[in-house]
Amino acid sequence: METQKVWNNFNEELFFFILKKVKNESATNDIFQNTFLKIHKKLHQLENDEKVRAWIFQIARNEIANYFNKESVYLPSANLQNETALEKYQSICCFDKFVYELPDIYKKIIELIYIKGLKQKEAAEMLEISLTNVKARIRRAKDILKQKFNECCKYEFDKDGKLIGESNCSICKS
Repeated sequence: METQKVWNNFNEELFFFILKKVKNESATNDIFQNTFLKIHKKLHQLENDEKVRAWIFQIARNEIANYFNKESVYLPSANLQNETALEKYQSICCFDKFVYELPDIYKKIIELIYIKGLKQKEAAEMLEISLTNVKARIRRAKDILKQKFNECCKYEFDKDGKLIGESNCSICKS
């Protein structure tokens, strides 16, 4: 297994995993960088390539713990955290517009999980639906959002179905 392959397969998922735990984009970037540095340095020690995902997420958890142990971080109130998460997503081209246009069942789940930062299980309990249903709604909402980003902003999809490229959006340029 090569570092580039690990990066291609896990970088986005790992970044959002760290962000969800730390709730600070600057700290997330530092932890993310340290995590990949350790992955690169110690990849030769990985004996079973099938366990790479668990291995890299354990490195990330250790880096997160190191961060909190070193920094003695003050966590702001929940409202401030929610506003920070919302600001992060609002900077994405047309994000507000596309989320607002989602059907209500998908819009609510996106707001609860990605903007308010709830865990999927908490969102399921709040909406009184199954965890499986929450996951299905997230998947469908993401599919709708990807389609809208592709149509409006001219993003492209990579081989894994993830959005890549720069925005070429007529709405944002006007």
